[in-house]
Amino acid sequence: MKIRVGLMLLALLAGCDDSTPPEKGFAGLGTHTVAFTPVVPGRVFSFPADHGVHEGFRIEWWYITANLKDAEGRDFGVQWTLFRSAQDPAVQGSGWRNQTIWLGHAAVTSASVHHAAERYARGGVGQAGVRTTPFDAWIDDWQLTTQATGNDPLAAMQLKARDAHFNYELQLRSTRPLVLQGDQGFSQKSAQGQASYYYSQPFFQARGHLEIDGQRYEVSGPAWLDREWSSQPLTENQTGWDWFSLHLESGEQVMLYRMRHKEGAPYLTGTWIDAHGQATTLRADEISLAPLDTAKVAGRAMPVRWSVKIPGKQLDITTRALNPGAWMNLRIPYWEGPVQLSGSHGGNGYLEMTGY
Repeated sequence: MKIRVGLMLLALLAGCDDSTPPEKGFAGLGTHTVAFTPVVPGRVFSFPADHGVHEGFRIEWWYITANLKDAEGRDFGVQWTLFRSAQDPAVQGSGWRNQTIWLGHAAVTSASVHHAAERYARGGVGQAGVRTTPFDAWIDDWQLTTQATGNDPLAAMQLKARDAHFNYELQLRSTRPLVLQGDQGFSQKSAQGQASYYYSQPFFQARGHLEIDGQRYEVSGPAWLDREWSSQPLTENQTGWDWFSLHLESGEQVMLYRMRHKEGAPYLTGTWIDAHGQATTLRADEISLAPLDTAKVAGRAMPVRWSVKIPGKQLDITTRALNPGAWMNLRIPYWEGPVQLSGSHGGNGYLEMTGY
């Protein structure tokens, strides 16, 4: 999943108007939006069309994380996200009348350093966008673009971003199928029915280089792509989320999230993906997810070590942040960074925590 933090763009836009009523749910994401297209079960996904823009929906994102190592075994993480926020449900044209706002987030993390950056753009003028033939997603010079020559544009991708303190360029390759999250791509976020359409490519292998504060590293490792779109993904009672994408050394992939509530137990679910790409939805009673230790980050107590148990899959692991200080100090801040696994399974992954 990631219920992408870029959904928070809605709150940024609302903040431009002092008369805006208080937010409902985290970052205003519980606001009811009648005019936009609702997310309902039974959608039939179509590729490559669904890699592109979904007019009529309020928010969507294209999201990549990568867990990387260099030749000396040093660990790094890379994150890249492009968000589209529609201010009007109508199909948008070109030029300055276009009512679409784009937002980009990019970050790099090592055991000792974390850098994050953001970009904003208005739709309709070419500064940011997504096209499907050939696939290309960009904001300024940050880009996720296909290099494939066959029918699957995600089989071979190039990812790049640059800021004052970092830059990276990665080649992403996969021969595995896409994974539809939830109920055939209908990913529920609450017992009340809030949901998104959600699919992933968790089997990417990445290779390339990254540069941090002038030091260049040749790196490789697993990467994960998430695609999600929605119009009202949260309830008014939901305050934030904790989201995990985990690469197990045994070849399986795991996605888990819990949506925290002002009152009541969190909404908890996930997906177990076997080494061949077969996905099984995990119910709350099949998962144990609990924070173990916190670290003081940006004045907040952030849970940077977690216990993750899925007894039916013989999974009993602890996740530990590579860098507890992986704070995305952007206009709306949150925590996001690579984690390392120990216990019944080794491996690595990513954790995102919002609303703290």
